[in-house]
Amino acid sequence: MNNDFPRILTLLRKERGLSQKKAAEDLGVSQALLSHYEKGIRECGLEFVVRAADYYQVSCDYLLGRSPDRTGATISVEDIPEPDAAGKENRLRGSLLPTLNKKLLANSLNVIFGELQKCNHKNLTAEISAYLGVSVYKAFRLLYSANAKNPQGMFAAPENLYNGLADAVQSIAQANAACLAGGEKAGDMEGLEKGTAPVMTPDTIAKDYPLFAASLMNLIQNTENRMGMKKKD
Repeated sequence: MNNDFPRILTLLRKERGLSQKKAAEDLGVSQALLSHYEKGIRECGLEFVVRAADYYQVSCDYLLGRSPDRTGATISVEDIPEPDAAGKENRLRGSLLPTLNKKLLANSLNVIFGELQKCNHKNLTAEISAYLGVSVYKAFRLLYSANAKNPQGMFAAPENLYNGLADAVQSIAQANAACLAGGEKAGDMEGLEKGTAPVMTPDTIAKDYPLFAASLMNLIQNTENRMGMKKKD
């Protein structure tokens, strides 16, 4: 049994607000045995995995940490909704600032991934995606952890370690991406071939991305303002 099983088993019980005693009764085991399963002290058999998956209405693959989807489904490109596909459910209430910043970020990412498509370099895309993904992970976890009642069992990385580990992973992804974009090898990954990097100027960006260019330029300006930097005329 892997390390994910005890964490996910505990998380599912706490999500339902069940005591360990009640869950043990429903699952047909002693509270002591369930406690051992949740702490990873003892390994359970396949029969218990199936019973627990049915009880919590998740797939065995999810319970074992083999799938991030509770149904065990493997996500494909076609399964991922567009950012604004949720319609009314996706509208942010309250302050307009989150909506504005969301649009600036989403539009800027359209430019980044558009340029990555031009590069047609799988590893460069993977490293830049990893770098950006860690930023989203850190932002979400910061917000999630703001309420101490939110169960940390949702995450494999401990609360006292995740920030440092995420920073390390992000730094590695950034270093790999810089090497690859510069035409150098990063480990076993070959860099961009000479002369294949896309040509970009403010004019070409505005021409290629008429809907998104202004958002990117605004994001650049806002970020450099935070750095205390101002572009010279």
